[in-house]
Amino acid sequence: MPVLNIAAVATDDLARLIAKPSDQRDVHTYVHKESGDGGARILSIIRPAKYPERLRPLLNALSAARVGLIEVEAVDATLGEALVAFASAGIERGLAVIRPKDGGWIDEDQAKGLFQQAGLGAWTFEAEDGPHLRERFYALMDDLSEELAEASTQPLVIPVDQHFNVRGIGLVAIGYVQAGTVNQHDELLLLPAEGGGTAKSLQVMDDDVPTATAGDRVGLALRNAQEAHLSGGTVIVHPPLDDPRTGTHRAPAMHPHAQSKVHLTPSPFQRRTLQTGDVIHLSVDLQFIVGRVTAAEGNVLTVEWDHPALIRAHAPPQAVIAQLDSKPRIIGSGRLEQQA
Repeated sequence: MPVLNIAAVATDDLARLIAKPSDQRDVHTYVHKESGDGGARILSIIRPAKYPERLRPLLNALSAARVGLIEVEAVDATLGEALVAFASAGIERGLAVIRPKDGGWIDEDQAKGLFQQAGLGAWTFEAEDGPHLRERFYALMDDLSEELAEASTQPLVIPVDQHFNVRGIGLVAIGYVQAGTVNQHDELLLLPAEGGGTAKSLQVMDDDVPTATAGDRVGLALRNAQEAHLSGGTVIVHPPLDDPRTGTHRAPAMHPHAQSKVHLTPSPFQRRTLQTGDVIHLSVDLQFIVGRVTAAEGNVLTVEWDHPALIRAHAPPQAVIAQLDSKPRIIGSGRLEQQA
C-alpha cells in the first residue's frame, strides 16, 4: 500500500493530531491509515525528538521523507536551521502550522518570507486541525503519486538503522526502503561488507508481507547473512548480475566513494565558506559520514571520507552537507562525483 513519509519538526501533540504514535525512540513515528476506493494509504510522520540538540536524527528523518511538516513556535535561529535543512535535503513540499509558544504572537508574513528565502516557497501554511492536515497530506500524496510509483521501479536501496537476533527467526535488519522493491526469497547484498543473504521473510507495519516497496519501513529476516556484516552504515541492495547465457544484466546499485568531488550549493542563511582542512559531515540515504576537505575551489570541494560513502548509481538523492560547529549547522546541499 502507498506510504507517504513526512519529516516533522514539530511537537508531540501536533503530530498526535494527525496520526497515532508508533515507535518512540530517538526518532518518534506516528501512523495514520485510511482506506478508499483505491485501497489503503498510509501517512507516516517521522519526528526527530532530540532536535535541535542533536542534528543527526533530523537528517535521518529528511533522508527517509518525501514531504515535511514544520511547527512554527518562534521566528528564531532554530527555525532558520530547520528551513535550510529541509531545503538542502530537497523537501520542496510541505505544510507549516503557526503555534506560538506560551501565548506569544508570530507575524505570519514574516514566517512566510523566511520559508521563501530558504527555498520552500511551495510550502503552505495551514490551520491547527488534525483532519484538515491529514486531508492536505493526502492531497500531496496524490500530487506525488507518479514519483512514488517510479521510486519503486528503481534499483533497491535499504539503509539499515537497526538489527538484532530474534529467537526462532534469526537475524533481522530494519530500515526504510529508499528505492526499489524487495520480495520474499530475494538474494541480497549487504554493503559495504559485500556480504550475502536471502530475504527469508518481510514485515511492514507488523504484518507479514511478500513484498516491500519504496517508502515502506521493512523488517527483513535474513537467511545465510552474518551479523558482522551489519552496522549503522549498512545498505542492503540486490547483487549485480551479468549472465551472458540468459542476457540478464543488473548494474551495481551503489558506488562507494572513498573520495568525492562535491559540488556545493550553499544554504541561503550560511555565511561560512569551507576551506581546505575543514571537517564536514555528509548525510545521504540515512548515512552520516565524516569527511575532510582536501581541496577547495569556490564551491567545488575535494573531500576524503573516513569510510566509504555509498552513493546511488541511479537517481542519487540530494545530499546534505553539515558542519557541527557552524551556525546554522547546515552548510548546504551537495552533488557528489566519485574520485579515484
